[in-house]
Amino acid sequence: MIYEVTINNKKYEVEVERGQAAILSTKEVTAPVMQPQAVAAPVPAAQAAPVAQAAPAVNIGAGEAITAPMPGNILDVKVASGSQVKRGDVLVILEAMKMENEIVAPKDGLVQIQTAKGSTVNTGDLLAVIQ
Repeated sequence: MIYEVTINNKKYEVEVERGQAAILSTKEVTAPVMQPQAVAAPVPAAQAAPVAQAAPAVNIGAGEAITAPMPGNILDVKVASGSQVKRGDVLVILEAMKMENEIVAPKDGLVQIQTAKGSTVNTGDLLAVIQ
């Protein structure tokens, strides 16, 4: 089978057969040019939608923040806030690029989950704090 894979603005054409892979060609890819979008006229203040309340700031204190290593979707939260966890326990399942990634506890402690099943996260978003 022949696949096209783009990594760091380089497009590779790869042939995979019986567990062996061979690069057939490599091309430099340029980033697409973004076209300017039309901006809607501002809505008068009397008709503006109510502003959503911002999420309260999380006080990490002496705890260790566990952040998303990559953008993706939270498929499952394996522990509840306030639970005692051990180093290596799975806290969250993060789906990224059709792969399920287990986000594990880096140390023993009391965990406070800061995300929910079905959430979309970006790289660096706070998932949990371990005290």
